[in-house]
Amino acid sequence: MESHNNLALLTDLYQLTMAQSYFQNRKFEAATFSLFIRSYPPNRGFFISAGLKDVLDFLQNFAFGPDDIDYLRSTKIFTDEFLDFLKGLRFTGEVWAIPEGRPFFKDEPILEVTAPIIEAQIVETFIINQINLQTLIATKAARCVYAAQGKSVVDFSLRRTHGMDAGMKVARASYLAGFDATSNVLAGKRYGIPGVGTMAHSFILSFEHEIDAFRGFVASFPENSTLLIDTYDTLAGARKAVEIAREMAADGKRLRGVRIDSGDLAALAREVRKILDEAGFAEVKIVGSGGIDEYELEQLSEANAPYDSYGVGTKMGVSGDAPWFDIAYKIVEHNGRSVLKLSTGKVSWPGKKQAFRFLDRRGYLGRDVIALRDEALPGGEPLLKNVMQGGKLREPSPTLKEIKGSFLEEFARLDKKIKAIRNPAIYPVELSPQLNALKEEMEKEVTRAEVSPSVSAARGLGES
Repeated sequence: MESHNNLALLTDLYQLTMAQSYFQNRKFEAATFSLFIRSYPPNRGFFISAGLKDVLDFLQNFAFGPDDIDYLRSTKIFTDEFLDFLKGLRFTGEVWAIPEGRPFFKDEPILEVTAPIIEAQIVETFIINQINLQTLIATKAARCVYAAQGKSVVDFSLRRTHGMDAGMKVARASYLAGFDATSNVLAGKRYGIPGVGTMAHSFILSFEHEIDAFRGFVASFPENSTLLIDTYDTLAGARKAVEIAREMAADGKRLRGVRIDSGDLAALAREVRKILDEAGFAEVKIVGSGGIDEYELEQLSEANAPYDSYGVGTKMGVSGDAPWFDIAYKIVEHNGRSVLKLSTGKVSWPGKKQAFRFLDRRGYLGRDVIALRDEALPGGEPLLKNVMQGGKLREPSPTLKEIKGSFLEEFARLDKKIKAIRNPAIYPVELSPQLNALKEEMEKEVTRAEVSPSVSAARGLGES
């Protein structure tokens, strides 16, 4: 799902039923919707922004094709007048967003859309779909990178991601969050991500003897062979790898590495390293894989396991320990009037917003302040950038390598207590006095107008 042409139907039906009612009530005024994450999943203390490029590509190409209109007509839900309106509908609004690859925190606006309300409403589903998945994976990947403590980490997840589109987006999101490569060949082509690969156990089992499989593989790839050594017995496999390395050295070649995919990864790595070093092959790398994510990576790092790199697959590719975010896209301004909801546990913050980042004396991320869009907070960096105006990009999107570089630089300045794999500290995020005052004023106004007097009194929001 890489082309964003004719994806207008990738939405929830209620977006279109609301759109028809807006249309019939002649509600075409501008509205602002804000995207944010309400809470942290367990053991999360930050998020990494990802998915913006796909959102902007979608908005630039937003249109209902003839087949889309024919399908909607066949449902017998929509009027001909409304369907004629959809034929010419394009996204004409503006977008403010946190650029990809930047850390952000709960309640902060990730993205805000201002457009005629029908446009801003219909695009909600796609925006949440793309930002949720890619931010989810980028955050998980960043945690893996941190836990690996400087060792290279690569994406092995494609076979178990939730579909083709997810497999592509996982490769991209993990790379921008610090991974070094992917096993996904199409992602390598499309996004320019380095490709990596070794061999599967099926390759070993297709030969009568393990060492014959090793010889067959290095004959095909004499400059780039990493041998999978745990099919039968890891230490026996390591000794056979030494034999192969000697044969290659006699021919002026070099064995690149070995991979361990099962068992006690820390203990086996130490034994394999010893076997390789004592045989004079200290340059042969060891790759670790096999159901690992940041939790296992942290343990391996703490144990000083002698791995040179890790292949991280399933648990990262589906964000196994936190497979969803409580992400919301809520209207915060309509026709120039700030609005908010008071639903229990889901209160929103009114008005167009900006988030400002302040550094501490070390140059580390110190605190963020959520403010109104037109506020100026001296010394703070505004995080949301005006990336789209009138339905068009204001400037070309940065390259994936540029995003990754920005991520690595800023992530290094996020305190390790916030990045902790378990029980992270909470990064300070505040509301500006103006935003807080607006929220309190709106709560009183809405409660007086929409809530019964008894409920209003119970909330302490009656007349003062």
